[in-house]
Amino acid sequence: MAIEDSSLILIALLPFLGALFPGLMIRAGRNACAVFAAVPTILALTMLLLHAPAVFSGQIVTANAVWLPQLGLSAAFFLDGLGLLFASMILGVGLLITLYARFYLSGEDPMGQFYTFLLLFQGAMLGIVLSDNILLLLIFWELTSLSSFLLIGYWRHLPEGRQGARMALTVTGAGGLAMIAGMLILGNIVGSYNLTDILAAGDLIRSSDWYLPALILILLGAFTKSAQFPFHFWLPHAMAAPTPVSAYLHSATMVKAGVFLMARMWPALAGTEQWFYIVTSVGLLTMVLGALIALFKDDLKALLAYSTVSHLGLLTMLLGFGTKMAAVAAVFHIINHLTFKAALFMTAGIVDHEAHTRDIKRLGGLRTLMPITFVIGTVAALSMAGIPLFNGFLSKEMMLEEASHTYWAGSPYAVPVLATIGALLSVAYSFRFIWHVFFGPVRDDYPHTPHDPPVGMWAAPALLVVLVVLIGVLPHLAEPLVRTAAAAVIGGDLPDFHLKLWHGVTPALAMSGAAIVGGFILLLLHAPLNRAWNAVPRPDAKAMFDRVLAWTVALSRRITESTHDGSMTRYLAIFVSSTTVIAYLAWSSSGLPLPTRTLMPVPPLVFVGWVLLLVAALSVVLLHRQRFLALIVISIIGLMISVGFVYLSAPDLALTQISVETVTIMLLLLALHYMPKSSPPESGIVRRVRDGVIAIAAGGGIGALAYMFLLRDVDTISSYHLANAYKGGGGTNVVNVILVDFRGYDTYGEIIVLGIAGLVIFALMEALLNGPAARKLRNMDFSKNVSRDRHPLMMVVSTRVMMPVAILVGAYIFLRGHNQPGGGFVAGLVVSIALLMQYMASGFAWTQRRQRIEYHAMIGLGVLIAGLTGAGAWLGGKPFLTSGYDYFEIPPIEEFELATAMIFDAGVFLAVLGAVMLMLYSLSRIARYAGDTVNVEPMDYDPSANVQANEAEA
Repeated sequence: MAIEDSSLILIALLPFLGALFPGLMIRAGRNACAVFAAVPTILALTMLLLHAPAVFSGQIVTANAVWLPQLGLSAAFFLDGLGLLFASMILGVGLLITLYARFYLSGEDPMGQFYTFLLLFQGAMLGIVLSDNILLLLIFWELTSLSSFLLIGYWRHLPEGRQGARMALTVTGAGGLAMIAGMLILGNIVGSYNLTDILAAGDLIRSSDWYLPALILILLGAFTKSAQFPFHFWLPHAMAAPTPVSAYLHSATMVKAGVFLMARMWPALAGTEQWFYIVTSVGLLTMVLGALIALFKDDLKALLAYSTVSHLGLLTMLLGFGTKMAAVAAVFHIINHLTFKAALFMTAGIVDHEAHTRDIKRLGGLRTLMPITFVIGTVAALSMAGIPLFNGFLSKEMMLEEASHTYWAGSPYAVPVLATIGALLSVAYSFRFIWHVFFGPVRDDYPHTPHDPPVGMWAAPALLVVLVVLIGVLPHLAEPLVRTAAAAVIGGDLPDFHLKLWHGVTPALAMSGAAIVGGFILLLLHAPLNRAWNAVPRPDAKAMFDRVLAWTVALSRRITESTHDGSMTRYLAIFVSSTTVIAYLAWSSSGLPLPTRTLMPVPPLVFVGWVLLLVAALSVVLLHRQRFLALIVISIIGLMISVGFVYLSAPDLALTQISVETVTIMLLLLALHYMPKSSPPESGIVRRVRDGVIAIAAGGGIGALAYMFLLRDVDTISSYHLANAYKGGGGTNVVNVILVDFRGYDTYGEIIVLGIAGLVIFALMEALLNGPAARKLRNMDFSKNVSRDRHPLMMVVSTRVMMPVAILVGAYIFLRGHNQPGGGFVAGLVVSIALLMQYMASGFAWTQRRQRIEYHAMIGLGVLIAGLTGAGAWLGGKPFLTSGYDYFEIPPIEEFELATAMIFDAGVFLAVLGAVMLMLYSLSRIARYAGDTVNVEPMDYDPSANVQANEAEA
């Protein structure tokens, strides 16, 4: 049974919202920073626990916000037993880490930054365990990689910290990419991207031909995140992070994300031989290998890191067994591992913080110097070893029980023996942690005299070891949570079980006893075994990773240098060729239907226009080095296209085309004024032939595509726009209604892009005129390009007359746009042309002195007006940019319409005008290097000067 509660979305978002505050509160002190980091975690945890009774009763809490339904993406969340377990772990341990980090981090560490990163990671992990949409889950999955990169590399002054962060991001990021493909395959098999739908379709998925590829790809994501062999090497190198990060990411959250994914997908993917052999084998191998390496590590955090790898392998192995009881054991061990491993990492941090070393060879005797730390560390380590009366013993017994009757490749001994060896090694490195750190004589050569830290640092691990003892002695306290979470993993009826200390004399008890005895013997023999271990050559995973990474970087550099050589023609050739080939392959496999239309008769006038276009296009190719002539021919093409729009009854497009063409040609003419008249040949005959072939293939392909469509009936949305333009948008000009209402968001984006283009041109010109290139401009001789009559009288007078008329025409076009051809875009271009003529007639400097508004501000104001108009629709409960309109009658004026689209169009007008004029302003600034002076009068001819000259002669 599911219950809807939108508070689930707030729980997932609270850490992200809370991440805004620690950086702001750091000026108020470290305590304030920690408090504001803890508050969102406390709120989220409280809200989560309010849902716990419903989840324990078997209900599922859901929340759904429509996002992109066409793509199958929705902000859907759900909370079941497994989600409750992991969300409680993430928030609960996160709260303890917040307290621990307050006392662990030094005054020199930017604490606000640390807590911001921590909350971002916490939010990403919550998103993973609460997502009910696999696409949303993938987003949060990648966010964990990014935020953990920031946390692992927090001490960026340490080279090993930076390297560990890069290694973690590379490995987990690569696995995440594989997982994306696997999840998309799953969604395609089921026909839904909702996780609950996928979990309910296990039989359909397992019977699909795509099951194995999806399984492998998803497991790659899980194995890399949970540091399973052969991807185990990144986790120990991530230990360069501060200990609070290690305790949080590498014992309780991030590395368990892969285990969570396998547990979550268990109903859909488990139960096959492929699942059993892949997951069980990888988990078993990781368990033994991680424990073996941990035994011989002298760095406390390295020992704990490899022990984490081993226990993650144990969890993976249990989930790989595919039995219900193994799933129960995995859930129980997830809880137990959280308690003792987080406490152990914090203990290692305390030892490092107080003794200034984590090297086991330089420690020993801390039992008397640090009694509180000794008790905490010993209890946690005994639980990790699986000693009775501690919670680790209970889940280890359940693991050994399941292993004892698991067959691998027909052998009844392989899994039990290897599982016992893994448990034995676990006992050995746990005993070593206790004995070599806390026992033995007190030394006089510690780097710093150790002592127990303040209560703020040991309170968090102390609380965790209390849970270790409570669950170990009273396991029934954890049984409701284990049952609820295991039921979510299994997706069906639970097996009959009870968590208790004594299960009688079983094979698992014998295996556990052998592991404890064998582990104690290994501790006694550690010194000679360590010498033998160091003497045996073995592969170094880090060195192998570094070599592969270096080879990949070198290969990428060679490819980049051979293709990205700065040649625009090469880039265009590659892009156009690739696009043409892909388009041809798509077209050839599309199954084109037979033509349904015949060619219409071609009127003579249309034929003449087509010939002119063809001649103009060929002329551009032949005359492209003669820049001025090529520009004139291009303008002919643009004007002919405008005539075509008029012929096809598209006056709006014709107006826009003519206006754009005029503005573009005028701006290009201004730019050409400061460039040579012709461009030198830059290509040989081979390249020209190549470019010609590519151009003909691409252009011919576009022409063929258009021809094919014109011969066939296709469904369009024109009828919808024609039917709804007036009653939906309040305008009879369908084109304008589309631009400001139906597709107003497109128009809004276009004016933003146009404004950005103007700003980019301004920035480029700023760099040109104030950078090294400015010296070349100052030395260039512009005298040959300067006309003696720069500002002719006739042109000045005509533009003065044209200016008010053009503005009046622009206002008319703007006002009529909603019902007749016109609109803000065309009106902005018309007024821009009038202003352009002023610059051309009277000169840049003279006109610029009369400027009353900054063009940057005009662009910003236009975008702001358009955006606020769109947002105003929200006040009426309508989608963004929904137009509102009504009709009014003021005697004696006839009825007229007022629409919010006019305000939006005003924003378009201002943005277009500002962008065009900013481009003009940017290009015209070169004029000062040509010796352009500010005219006292609006033209070169000064009548008063002639009068004064005549009087002087008289």
